[in-house]
Amino acid sequence: MSAPQKGLLIVLEGTDGSGKSTQFAKLCQRVQAEGIAFRRLVFPQYQEESSALLRMYLRGEFGKRPEDVNAYAASSFYAVDRYASWKKVWQQDYLAGGLMLADRYTTSNAVHQAVKCAPEEREAFLRWLDDFEHHKMGLPRPDLVLYLDMPTDRAVSLLRQRENDTHTQADIHELDAGYLAACRSCALQAAQLLNWQVVRCVDGEGRLRSIQSIHEEIWSLAEPLL
Repeated sequence: MSAPQKGLLIVLEGTDGSGKSTQFAKLCQRVQAEGIAFRRLVFPQYQEESSALLRMYLRGEFGKRPEDVNAYAASSFYAVDRYASWKKVWQQDYLAGGLMLADRYTTSNAVHQAVKCAPEEREAFLRWLDDFEHHKMGLPRPDLVLYLDMPTDRAVSLLRQRENDTHTQADIHELDAGYLAACRSCALQAAQLLNWQVVRCVDGEGRLRSIQSIHEEIWSLAEPLL
């Protein structure tokens, strides 16, 4: 019997309000149109039992502010949900050489939890996180991480518009503009440390780029791997 072949894992990451879900949908549609087989992954898995603790956290049951739950504890909630998905959903396909496209992944803890650490401690946290999820838990490393960089003021405006349009309530992350700004700073630090590809959502004059323009840049970075 031949040894299992490592698959390909491409992750789309971004702070809340960056347009990530829209871009992820377009990437999946493009890959499908090209006739390439893939598995679509979305984290967290809010409908699964494995997300129980993180849902409690986001509802504010452990504290009304993100920093009420430290970076290491909160990261473990999300990591367990991903581990359950790996073992139950996509491990077999990945080990058989399949393509996985993920909306968020281990990268999200780097974006949303590193911010809770003092600036001088963040690099150590990011290295701990990388070891915890990829070595200790055994989750595959992404082959490509595409980070959508949206200025915080634009992201907050888009979030409030989305809540009005969908009549939904923001979680404790989405309600805190200062937290979102700090997340963006941490994400850019993580991108440099962990070799993510940064896709800017505004042009050089601060104007929002079109959805299609951002998609084409994402495709230009992903397509060579496919």
